[in-house]
Amino acid sequence: MMRTPNTKHLYILLTMLLFVITDIKAESHYQIVTHPSVNEDSISKNYLRAIFSMRPRAWSNDLIIKVFVLPDDNPLHHSFAKEQLGLFPYQLRQSWDRLVFSGTGQAPTTVSSNEEMRLRIMNTPGAIGYLETAYIDDEINILQIK
Repeated sequence: MMRTPNTKHLYILLTMLLFVITDIKAESHYQIVTHPSVNEDSISKNYLRAIFSMRPRAWSNDLIIKVFVLPDDNPLHHSFAKEQLGLFPYQLRQSWDRLVFSGTGQAPTTVSSNEEMRLRIMNTPGAIGYLETAYIDDEINILQIK
């Protein structure tokens, strides 16, 4: 008589495989990008969080920081917010709304697509955003996050 594999072990194996595949995809499907005028090659995760919270106003070369984001319901925006900033999109939105309503700051510029994100970053000195890797070329810089 042939013995069937233990169902519990099979589920565990499939779950582990799913986590491995998800990790590989999450690490490589987008990058943080800047306009070539930004002189930073890498920044800390905390500084990235500060930038997307609209706290620093200028880069180290005194160029004004211009932040671009995708809409709150965009899957890439959700991945970026959770993986890079450790926040949910609604938490970012609440932070930006407080700045706007209190008159102490502005929300980032929302773009509708990866194509528009690429064009806006390419044409705006001091710009920062995130793009799927398929949209990245030599005309924009990839910012390393440490």
